[in-house]
Amino acid sequence: MPRQSRDDRAGQIYHALNRGNQRQEIFHKPEDYEGFIRVLAEGLQKYPLELFSFTLMPNHWHLVLRPAKDGQMGRLLRWVTATHTLRYRGHYHNRGDGHLYQGRFKSFPIDDDEHFYVVCRYVERNPLRAKLVNSAKDWPHGSLYRWNKSFEPDPKLLSPWPIRRLPRWNERVDQALTAGELKELRTCVGRSRPYGSEEWVEQVAERYGLWHTLRPAGRPRKRQKSKATAK
Repeated sequence: MPRQSRDDRAGQIYHALNRGNQRQEIFHKPEDYEGFIRVLAEGLQKYPLELFSFTLMPNHWHLVLRPAKDGQMGRLLRWVTATHTLRYRGHYHNRGDGHLYQGRFKSFPIDDDEHFYVVCRYVERNPLRAKLVNSAKDWPHGSLYRWNKSFEPDPKLLSPWPIRRLPRWNERVDQALTAGELKELRTCVGRSRPYGSEEWVEQVAERYGLWHTLRPAGRPRKRQKSKATAK
């Protein structure tokens, strides 16, 4: 079955995610995280786009970004994953040990309203939810840590948000998402489904041919004939 086309439009905000193959670790020590940050910074020089939030976890990463040109997100992330894989293999001397990543990255579009806040909280809260830190702002391998510095550490990655950051943001990130929010976000990750109000999602699906992301996974069930019509 051919792959469904991926939404990748100029001016649209996306959440993007990739994981280690079979959920294996891709970052083993602080220097590994720093190396990926350098690769990401190089990629942003080659393929400029806005990066609003990100978190690197031991076996995966999340980015919230907005491309300036059609197809720019895909070009950036293909370059980043390929370059990171090459440097990882060179550093650990295991070029023949299979794939580093599970496959191509996953992504879904986000509305630039309160749904943007939910996604950024989800992304920046990952280390706290995994019990790696006592507060999300203490995880050094993500955007929240950088936002809490007087000046963003080099290499600089982050762009100003498209909407005003809510007050007491650190406390908001530390608050758990609702079960409904988590379920909806996981569906969006798995199906590349747009995340926003019902009206916005339908508009995006209609305009950009994304109705397939709204349908339930799997083949539709066959209708059973009623006794009155069965022959």
